[in-house]
Parts: sequence; C-alpha cells; structure tokens
Amino acid sequence: MKTRHKRIAIAAGVLACLGGAAALVLNAFQSNLVFFFTPTQVQAQEAPAGRTFRLGGLVVAGSVKRSGVDVNFSVTDTLHTIPVRYTGIVPDLFKEGKGVVAQGQFSGGVFEAKEVLAKHDENYMPPEAADALKKAAIAKAGAASNVNPEPK
Repeated sequence: MKTRHKRIAIAAGVLACLGGAAALVLNAFQSNLVFFFTPTQVQAQEAPAGRTFRLGGLVVAGSVKRSGVDVNFSVTDTLHTIPVRYTGIVPDLFKEGKGVVAQGQFSGGVFEAKEVLAKHDENYMPPEAADALKKAAIAKAGAASNVNPEPK
C-alpha cells in the first residue's frame, strides 16, 4: 500500500470516528431535550405524547390534596386547567395561587409529574409561564368581548 493510500485511509477513519461521536452527542441531546407547555397547549394536544415535558402555570386555589407524600393539584393558565399527580415532597414555596412548573408526562387525562419546581420569591415566575398567562388573559378578554348581547 502506498503512503498516499495510508493517509487517505487514516483520514477516512478519523472522519468516521468524528461523525460517530457527533451522532451520539446529538442523539443524547435530543433525548434530554425538555420543552415547556401551558395547560391550553396540552388541551390542544400540542404537547408530545409519551415524552417528558414541562407544564407551567398557577396552582388552582383549593385544588391541593395531600395524602402522605402523594400530592394532587391542578395547574391553570386561566384559560384551561390540567390535573397533576405527584409523589414526593413539594418545595416549601409551593402554594395555591402561585406559579409552578412540573416536569413529567401526560397520560390518561392526568399529568404525572416526576419533579415540581416552585418560584423562588414573590416576584419571580418563569418567563415562559408569565408569557403564557398574559396570552391566556388576552385570549379570555377577546372571547368575552366577542359575546354579543341578544337583540330585543
């Protein structure tokens, strides 16, 4: 084998290894990607079925039910509400009427949370959740203004 052929073979081997490593990194990145969705988007079936995602909004007042370490509550964006089931200890700042982001999967009409994140002070809300609440409020106001009174 000539020297030139050896160099080409080595270069091809290095490129193949780099390509394989890049494919593995991209695959790991894709499988660990977690997107944020609002209850309205989940109701519209925009959330991925069978994949982990984050659900964010406000905890509905009066919806928190505790049974040992099992916690059931509802999350709303003021337009739609999604029931959430979580097993574990919720953060100390988890309260009704406050912002929350839960990570898990939606199955059988209930969001099965594996992790619950609460806001860290009274002024903070994740930007995605704040934007979603603003959009829901605008949509709700628009729907209310489109209601025509009955003619007499």
